[in-house]
This record gives sequence, C-alpha cells and structure tokens, in this order.
Amino acid sequence: MNTVAKPIDRRKAQITLHVNGEEVEVSFAPYKTLLEVLREDLDLTGTKHGCELGECGACAVLVDGQPLLSCLKLAIECEGASIETIEGLAEGPELHPLQAAFSDHGGSQCGYCTPGVLMTAKGLLDAEPNPSRERIKEALAGNLCRCTGYQQIVDSVEEAARTLRERGAKA
Repeated sequence: MNTVAKPIDRRKAQITLHVNGEEVEVSFAPYKTLLEVLREDLDLTGTKHGCELGECGACAVLVDGQPLLSCLKLAIECEGASIETIEGLAEGPELHPLQAAFSDHGGSQCGYCTPGVLMTAKGLLDAEPNPSRERIKEALAGNLCRCTGYQQIVDSVEEAARTLRERGAKA
C-alpha cells in the first residue's frame, strides 16, 4: 500500500482558542483578525464590524479578561487565549446583570454598539466591582454610540455593578 503524505496548506493557520469557556480548534487564513475569525469561522456574529480601525469599540471582546478591540488583533496572536464574546455573557436563559440593566435603563437603542459596550463594561466590573461614574465614563470612552447620549449607558453599568455587588458575584 502506497501512502502519500498530505501536503501542508501553508495558507491556513490552525490554532486552539478558549471561547466562552469552550476549547475550540479553528483553521483560517493567517492574515485574519480575531474579529473576522469570531464572525466568519466561528459564527459568533454578536461581535460587530464597526470602523475596523480601532476607533469605535463595536468589536470589543475580552481576551484573558481584558477588553480588546478584535479588529486590531490578528487571530493567530491569540492562540491559547481565553476569549469572551457577547454570546457567552448570559448564563443560559438568564440575562447577565449588565444585559438586564441595559434593557431596564434604555442603555441600548439601535443595539449595534451594545455588544462592545457590554464586554468593555464587564472587563471594568471584573477588575473594579465599585467604579465611580467618572471611572465608568473613562473605561467606556473608546466605545462610540450614536443613539443614547451615554447617560443611559453609564446608568446601566452603575445598576449592574450594584446588582453584582448585592449578589456577591463577579461580573
């Protein structure tokens, strides 16, 4: 029996990521950004394409617990990293306190920027369970919203922080 080794496709990168608590192997063109791999290869379309220049924050996800603009990071640089996207925020049918607060306080209107805002806010609340209003504004300064005027967004993050503290839970 004659066996021939399969040629290696050098146009594809294959890495392991930890996405929303699950280990995932993914194969993709090595020039793709984390944003593109999440949306196109893993079908996690909650993370939004915005400016693709790192100026709007719509593509923010958490990488190893830190907010990151996924349009600016090559996916190949994230091998072995823990990535959290908006799809992993809720626990089953129960909304995360951030999601519930955004719904209750009108923190989301058209909703396009909301996934990036929520993930950035989660990164803040994980690190700082009791941020001041000014600290919330500072942390979310890179997330642009054309609809809400930001007051409802900040109100929502404050409410979620209170809820999480009352529950004694990590964001």
